[in-house]
Amino acid sequence: MRLSEPTRFISIVLVVLSAASWSVCDQTDAPANAAASGKVPITTKSEEARSEFLQGRELSDKLRVQDSLTHFDKAIALDPDFASAESERANSSPTAKEFFEHLNKAVSLADKASEGEKLLILANQAGATGDVTKQKDYLDKLVAAYPNDERAHFNLGNYYFGQQELDLAIEQYKQTEELAPDFSGTYNILGYAYRQQADYADAEQAFKKYIELIPGDPNPYDSYAELLLKMGKFDDSIAQYKKALSIDSNFFASHFGIAADLMYLGKPDEAVAELQKMAAQSRSDGELRTAFFGMAVVAADSGKLDQAVQEMDKEYAVAAKKNDVAAMAADLQAKGNILAQMPNYDQAQQQFDRSLQMIEASSLSEKMKDNAKLLHHFNMAAIAIGKKDYAAARTHAEQFRQGAEASKNPAQIKQAHELAGRIALAEKSYDHAIAELQQANQQDPQNIYRLYQAYEGKGDSAKAQEYCTKAAGFNSLPQLNYAFVRGKAQKVAAGKA
Repeated sequence: MRLSEPTRFISIVLVVLSAASWSVCDQTDAPANAAASGKVPITTKSEEARSEFLQGRELSDKLRVQDSLTHFDKAIALDPDFASAESERANSSPTAKEFFEHLNKAVSLADKASEGEKLLILANQAGATGDVTKQKDYLDKLVAAYPNDERAHFNLGNYYFGQQELDLAIEQYKQTEELAPDFSGTYNILGYAYRQQADYADAEQAFKKYIELIPGDPNPYDSYAELLLKMGKFDDSIAQYKKALSIDSNFFASHFGIAADLMYLGKPDEAVAELQKMAAQSRSDGELRTAFFGMAVVAADSGKLDQAVQEMDKEYAVAAKKNDVAAMAADLQAKGNILAQMPNYDQAQQQFDRSLQMIEASSLSEKMKDNAKLLHHFNMAAIAIGKKDYAAARTHAEQFRQGAEASKNPAQIKQAHELAGRIALAEKSYDHAIAELQQANQQDPQNIYRLYQAYEGKGDSAKAQEYCTKAAGFNSLPQLNYAFVRGKAQKVAAGKA
């Protein structure tokens, strides 16, 4: 498992920082201690709250986020003005609703904290609302003010990782490693950065160092298992996931990973059984929703799109019980994407419309509402492409592009290139499609498959084979975008071979 995420609402929230942890001191002597240590201080009036915070921080560092919640909640109860505890509690939250409740509380308390804490909290808020320009500005200021704080570099690295600027991310992680060689979390995320560069040798070295530092914790084995999954070593991956579960039977992420391995081994029924086990053992709405999402992916991967919709309905129902609007809106987005694959474009559009209306009627921030409106143009362009209404597709794509460029959000700019590439591909303008799709998100297997289609249409068999093989063997944790293309890519790759 890479980073803790409060829930799967990436279509609404673009980049959320991982939990950070700093040196902890009393509010009255924070500046002196901070100056002496070179670290960002954490301000609290309660020594007992400090102790609980440290215990929660240690568990969160090790990605045992569910276990960390009790300690953060106790810290907050002991010191209601504990801004950093609220921020950490937000990042460990199992649902979107809880995430925003605690993040908003942290923001309201930020002026009572140290300047370093305030910068981190505001960076977290900016990332959560998709304002990546402000997010980076806050993190740059944090690193400039505290160049000897490994956690400052770590969080800036996480920002770059989220933007897929992997060389810059690795540079920050290397600085983190120099400042704190025994900080285990560095080697976890460093392994993922190398993995995304397809540098599997360095990724394996990083994960093995991670295991060496905390051999009695489950996440190092889970992370190494995910590398083996990516490499197509499914049986070896399962063995590592089981090792994680032997250490902590409640480490739900490993069930999710085993389900992926089983799915790729051609055992969808066993994959579903593993996810059902995960659902039965779930300790939070977030874990239960993740299990249902996994079942939706297995169904989609098997070509059972109607069943995938039913699983998404179950996931939605969990969020609806607590009126978790951000999570519900994300579920409707996922459901719309499944319906578009059927293809049932009218029903897909209904889900996208419902998602937007839900966000607009909510108490979420205006920035998030603006992001939702922009995303709606992306979805409407995709629907128009499916219906072969290229004039409408270009109109929505242009509106999305303008919004993305105005926001200076790299993730949205990649999406704008994706739309331009999809329109060009549909119109058989293959060179244009290739130029645009190469600037789209390369961690989306659908874009890799589209590049195969563009090169195939152009008549470049060698490049077509390269991208088809890459799409067929993407081997991610369960995600819908891969489920939509995996079978097709494998069939074509096998035929070409």
